[in-house]
Amino acid sequence: MTTTLHGVALVTGGSRGIGAEIARTLAAHGADVAVTYRSNKEQAEEVADQVRALGRRAVTVEADAADAEAVTAAVDRVVRELGPVRILVNNAGYADMTCPPLAEVPLATLDRTLDINVRGAFLTAQAVARSMPDGGRIVNIGSCLATQVPAPGFTPYAMSKAAVHGLTVGLARDLGERAITVNQVAPGSIDTDMNPADGPSADFQRGLNVFGRYGRAEEIASAVLYLASDEASFVTGTTLTVDGGANA
Repeated sequence: MTTTLHGVALVTGGSRGIGAEIARTLAAHGADVAVTYRSNKEQAEEVADQVRALGRRAVTVEADAADAEAVTAAVDRVVRELGPVRILVNNAGYADMTCPPLAEVPLATLDRTLDINVRGAFLTAQAVARSMPDGGRIVNIGSCLATQVPAPGFTPYAMSKAAVHGLTVGLARDLGERAITVNQVAPGSIDTDMNPADGPSADFQRGLNVFGRYGRAEEIASAVLYLASDEASFVTGTTLTVDGGANA
């Protein structure tokens, strides 16, 4: 079955890695795509050019997910330039990959982790929902670390992604009467520039799953595509874990 999407998709943090692959995948299946980025306009514009090359409209918007005013302004601009958002992918995320001991976690790190991963996702969904058509789709990018933490140093990130689960099920109830589905994809170790497959902890991470490898960004994008499609119209408030069995 060929999946065909309709309308406008907004992918937060869509200038690189998983977000960029999601943007390209949604465009390849018929969606016009907006991506937000925090600092690298050149990367974001490259993704937009790839979307346009697929015959779809694209717009890039600078917006730090931790900045409430920027988030709202970004959604308003997307709606003005492309139309109401039918598919929202809350992908923007932050993780302190230095994994300091609990006693040494800076308050600024805790605040930024929660501001981007939780507060930013809530505010984006809230702003989008105001004009999202009935039957829309919201997909939050969570993490398998929300339910199982295999090593010390991940408390702020795991806590934030556990909150994304709560956000997902709460929004599913809030928006269900409008036939808007809200789900999350929970990736495991995915080969990106933030967590490369040749990084210092790569061997440990590969050993956590049953396949002994990192996942690929396109494997996450495929999961998002399903949840954004008409085929998933009776799926809401649930988590699709794509972690190679790390949490099995």
